[in-house]
Amino acid sequence: MAFVSQFVKRGLSTNSSLNAKIQEVVVIGGGLMGAGIAQVAAQTGHKVTLVDISQQVLDKSNARVAESIKRVAKKQFKDDAEAAGKFVDSSLGNMNIATSANEALVTADLVLEAVVENMALKQKLFAEYDQIAPAKTIFASNTSSLPISEIASSSSRPDRFGGLHFFNPVPVMKLLEVVRTPETSDETFNAMVAWGKAMKKMTVDCKDTPGFIVNRLLVPYLMEAVRLVERGDASAKDVDLAMKLGAGHPMGPFELADYVGLDTNKFIMDGWSSRFPEDPLFRQSEMLNKMVAEGKLGKKTGEGFYKY
Repeated sequence: MAFVSQFVKRGLSTNSSLNAKIQEVVVIGGGLMGAGIAQVAAQTGHKVTLVDISQQVLDKSNARVAESIKRVAKKQFKDDAEAAGKFVDSSLGNMNIATSANEALVTADLVLEAVVENMALKQKLFAEYDQIAPAKTIFASNTSSLPISEIASSSSRPDRFGGLHFFNPVPVMKLLEVVRTPETSDETFNAMVAWGKAMKKMTVDCKDTPGFIVNRLLVPYLMEAVRLVERGDASAKDVDLAMKLGAGHPMGPFELADYVGLDTNKFIMDGWSSRFPEDPLFRQSEMLNKMVAEGKLGKKTGEGFYKY
């Protein structure tokens, strides 16, 4: 009965409560991405709670964010120490950490998850938060490859659910993909776009399609480069050089794949190939599978297509 009464209350909520400006944010996942989102939210005047089940992860992220904010202040207010100090104090004052989201959910305008790319985990979290968060709360996922609509299916608010895909490192990368499903309301979508702009990001609109915009183009491009080398048509070094000098890319596809992580590329492609087995764009690569199995994941392990 408690669930039913809560659901009814949501349905009867006024439009004004649902259209409120996003000011209080809960970020789920204390890793690099979640911490980066929390940092930018705090810097731009939002009250934010960073949540992770590990206090150790939270403490490390909190310390890293504090140092990053100090660097931002030093750069932004290099000739005004007083203004820099106020910026740091204000930003850090906006940010909290917690091992449970429950308390922060009660007043949250937005809940944004940035946990590992595991559909079952994401659905479990949102199903739980759906019972606690008020009607006004928008739910969003930072997933880079999983369907937003499938994640949203675990909640009772598909109209107040969307995608907010940031890029790493969040404090540096300017882009934010704002993703809507067929069920996402205009009010929700507009609120997410407005929040993205308040976060000082350049927003692009996209439907809930595999990989959204950037990864839908980028991952098949990286995979086609791998297949080119796999066939013996060219070397990885020459492909990178060709794309940098011939297409004006700052990094070649193999340099970029190593930077992103070969396991990440494989994970995305595995998901897409299982969902769309007939699409040649999403065909797996034996070379990539072998390298990942051998632990050659790119820059983070010291070896991928290049040695570091």
